[in-house]
Amino acid sequence: MALFNSPSQPAKGQLLTEHGTAISSASSSKTSIIEGNQNNFVQEVVEASQKIPVLVDFWANWCNPCKQLTPLLEKIANATQGRVKLVKIDIDANQALVQQLMQIGLPIQSIPLVAAFWQGQIVDLFQGVQAENAIQQFVSQLLKTAGSAMPSTDLIEQGQSLLHDKKFDEAMGVFSQALELEPEKPEAWGGLIRSILASTGPEAAQESLEQVPESIQDHAEIIGAKSAIELALEGKKNTGETQALMDKIKSDPDNYQARYELATALNGAGKRNEAAHELLEIMKRDKSWNDEAAKKQLLRFFESWGFDDPATLQGRRQLSTLLFS
Repeated sequence: MALFNSPSQPAKGQLLTEHGTAISSASSSKTSIIEGNQNNFVQEVVEASQKIPVLVDFWANWCNPCKQLTPLLEKIANATQGRVKLVKIDIDANQALVQQLMQIGLPIQSIPLVAAFWQGQIVDLFQGVQAENAIQQFVSQLLKTAGSAMPSTDLIEQGQSLLHDKKFDEAMGVFSQALELEPEKPEAWGGLIRSILASTGPEAAQESLEQVPESIQDHAEIIGAKSAIELALEGKKNTGETQALMDKIKSDPDNYQARYELATALNGAGKRNEAAHELLEIMKRDKSWNDEAAKKQLLRFFESWGFDDPATLQGRRQLSTLLFS
């Protein structure tokens, strides 16, 4: 959301000077969280935002909601590891600055107010106390606008790459680092649980699943990780029967129950493409078998593997071809 939508919007680089203000400049601080004021606003906010996104937190001692919001802002700013700067401005101690900002349309009469600056302009804002995950999304969007991302996002991408390369122990370490920065990041929890599942087994993965914060337990990443554990436990029961199941299918290719159990066992052994093949083979022969059990199980596989997993992408293409051919 852009703050200024009228023709009177200040031109880039003229945010304050257009109104003839006399805000002085001070030397810019390298600290990612600082106290802002009349003297350093241009340097620490307007000019600093040419290089790094800046959040400005307008607060006051008498504002109880501000006291709830500011610690969350500080926590998230620290989690960006210097990629976002937080400037806190006490509106009572900087009334002249507040008046100047209100003249250009910033609604500081209602606090707490957080304004996001990038390249000298206000690019977004919000008012009132927000949930931590909502603030994280706000900051993530600001970083995206600036062509950057949260450090945890970079770590998650690295962890996913390690997971796909079957470097499970390394992946666990990287996902753990991401959680140190953002303890409620569902993608990091999902990656960590899947890494533990692949490295150690479903019992250890279940222990990690139980540590997931309640606030993100309904997220698709967590639901998928939970499904992966359940399928691994099911597959574990059939792992020792793999050869026997294959023999049954060889004797009777239409033994769908054996194919279904073999698919579950193969999935438990990490053979995803082979597991999907058996379920697709059932569907080729009889789509409606056992109330479409093969299709339902295949969709569970996709959910547990993750929707960006190569086996999921390949399996979905094969499923679409089968259903619409």
